[in-house]
Amino acid sequence: MSIKSGVYPTMITPFNDNKEIDYSALEQFVEWLIVHGVQGLFAVCQSSEMFALSLEERVQLARFVAERAAGRVQVIASGHISDGAANQVEEIRRISSTGIDAFVLVSNRLAAAEESDDVWKRNAEKILSSVPDVAFGIYECPYPYKRLLSPDLLKWCAETGRFLFLKDTCCEPEQLEAKLNAVRGTPLKLFNANAATLLKSLDLGASGYSGVMANFHPDLYVRLLELQRSDPDSAARLQDFLGLASALERQPYPLNAKYHLLLEGLPIGLQGRSGGNIGLSASMQLEIEQLRGMEQQVRAMFHPSHPMIGGVSHEK
Repeated sequence: MSIKSGVYPTMITPFNDNKEIDYSALEQFVEWLIVHGVQGLFAVCQSSEMFALSLEERVQLARFVAERAAGRVQVIASGHISDGAANQVEEIRRISSTGIDAFVLVSNRLAAAEESDDVWKRNAEKILSSVPDVAFGIYECPYPYKRLLSPDLLKWCAETGRFLFLKDTCCEPEQLEAKLNAVRGTPLKLFNANAATLLKSLDLGASGYSGVMANFHPDLYVRLLELQRSDPDSAARLQDFLGLASALERQPYPLNAKYHLLLEGLPIGLQGRSGGNIGLSASMQLEIEQLRGMEQQVRAMFHPSHPMIGGVSHEK
């Protein structure tokens, strides 16, 4: 078993007016992401509002995404929100049995903020022995606190042979390089969640992108990965846009992603279970609309069939 390189959007969850999961809208969202060229889907994550979902909802959400993907792309899922060891193992067993390719552990669930990496390892070993047939990923989730894995701890994870995926949220090129060096030559692949450092991390050996902005323009991230291998100058120009566009993350999220997807024609409402009463102001909505207009221009510029790629005209 291995995880393919590429773009793994951290999927939002559509809700209806009663704040129940809207599976009809979710089905269309899955198709939209696949049509836009992603290599995988990261379901039941913080973007999915997993901390506001029951275990039954988390299980059903993972199963639904895996079934709709139907092997066309890989599906990984978390839903790892409990504190107690027994409840964590139950989450892992039930969600990993839904047909997903890997269960993603949340790094802050394995040790408290003040506890050492040795505590983290011991708790990880208990999980690995409790579910010996499950492939794992790791997500450096910022809630309720961000626990970044050190290169040494990440190397230990890689050497177990059980960890295949890391959603890295350190956002620092030097740390990214150290982590990539620690796992080089192992099955564990690093996926950067930070758009601004993405191209730099790809040049250092990262395997792809798994961040919130893939809910907005996933195809442009797919294109960046292609250009990084074939046309570095164009990749740098596209990175300039993607890094700047990611400033939109400062808006209320995932509400802003849902508004963008609504503009894309998906039947996704603005309901959610997290974020309290925070809404999108009129100016925030304009920012999203203006971003979408810029996406169309950038998409035309960097589309493979467009006559202007890398600043050179291919028109006859």
